[in-house]
Amino acid sequence: MTEEIFREDAYRREAAAKVVSVAPEGIVLDRTVFYPRGGGQAGDAGTLERADGTRIAIADTVKGGEERKSILHVPEPGQEAVLARIAPGDAVTARIDWERRHRHMRFHTATHLLCAIVPHQTNGCSITAGYARLDFDMVDPLDREHLERELARLVAEAHDVRTAWITDAELDAKPELVRTMSVQPPRGAGRVRLLEIADVDLQPCGGTHVANTREIGRLRVAKIEKKSARTRRVVLEFAAEEGISGPPA
Repeated sequence: MTEEIFREDAYRREAAAKVVSVAPEGIVLDRTVFYPRGGGQAGDAGTLERADGTRIAIADTVKGGEERKSILHVPEPGQEAVLARIAPGDAVTARIDWERRHRHMRFHTATHLLCAIVPHQTNGCSITAGYARLDFDMVDPLDREHLERELARLVAEAHDVRTAWITDAELDAKPELVRTMSVQPPRGAGRVRLLEIADVDLQPCGGTHVANTREIGRLRVAKIEKKSARTRRVVLEFAAEEGISGPPA
């Protein structure tokens, strides 16, 4: 299994690693800062660079291999000649596209705020660098002004965001923590990762998030849709980008 540095430190932008395997579908490292697509969140992009300057551009990151336990760093097309110079055992620096990752972190944390505002189960989620989408299992209409007002309040209140771990048995004893209908928390490892926004939200989540809600910045509700008789979709966008860069490297 690849060591998942991003699970404990979402702000880590690069890390030294060794190549485990190289294939057209992706490069596997022994450890990585790249988040693989999953739980609705897009995978990271960035570069892998050897000490001699050989650099591979990574377009996406996904789960793969036996039982999907490896993390595949998917190269951008047209790099066959460079890929041929990469071999198992090579030391590389794995470096993410920080601007893209930080937008994912801000949007993902914003969806947790939205979950706290709308007290219904969710049945779909998509988090990209351009928008975040959350589908709620509900029949009542949603009010755009109310959502934007409550999101702005929770961002401005600067709630701390942190992760914790509980056992599978502890989660089984608290089924109310699971807010998602379409994606269930991964089990089998004996423990489950929780995302806690102090005094706001607590639920299982394996994604990347900011350390404080103020870092999200201004949000706008771009769209509210009735997707079915029991699905209300909310799409979030950033209203402004001024001053949002995250903690220093």
